[in-house]
Amino acid sequence: MKKLASILILVFAFTVTVQAQKKGKQNERGPKLTVEQNTSLAVKKMTLGLDLSEKQQSQIKPLINSQAAARKVAMESRKENRATNKKPSADEIYAMRSAQLDNQIAFKNKLRNILNKEQFEKFEQMKNNRKEKGRK
Repeated sequence: MKKLASILILVFAFTVTVQAQKKGKQNERGPKLTVEQNTSLAVKKMTLGLDLSEKQQSQIKPLINSQAAARKVAMESRKENRATNKKPSADEIYAMRSAQLDNQIAFKNKLRNILNKEQFEKFEQMKNNRKEKGRK
């Protein structure tokens, strides 16, 4: 009986340590790309999906670049807050979310001016597909 209990304890301890190691590795996602590299890839994906012209590509690139730069700044500030264990107040959270939604509205309006009607509808469909994929 003692042997069985000790074996069960060893198996349980081994399982816990293996799971902890797997969790640590999940946070390490591939290599970190620069803002310019991410922008270039996003524009190329949009070009393939929406059949963008050269003019449209040159108009969309600065929009995506500014959006990616803003995301990177926000991520860095969240990392700093997490490192110091500082949690934002309700007002700060509201301000951040409000600014984020304002940026999304502005981006969508600018994109609507650049793309034609069919391209914009296809962009919205692609965006919804990404959201659905993220939920799964």
